Amino acid sequence: MHAFLVTLLVIVCIGIIAVVLLQSGRSAGLSGAITGGAEQLFGKQKARGIDAVLHRLTVVLAVLFFVLTVAVTYFKL
Repeated sequence: MHAFLVTLLVIVCIGIIAVVLLQSGRSAGLSGAITGGAEQLFGKQKARGIDAVLHRLTVVLAVLFFVLTVAVTYFKL
């Protein structure tokens, strides 16, 4: 049981890393630093398309990560 949970935890960790790296950045590099907070003030729109899917997938994988971490610790004892 412990080995199965650890294997599943490693797969979830790799999934979180991949999903976070696939997401687009919040600022557009140097232009985001120059504009400051104006872009955040006027650019607050809901994510659509692939950005929304990646955001939801990140949340699901993060919750699964925490649950699996607690389960691995519990079953190790």
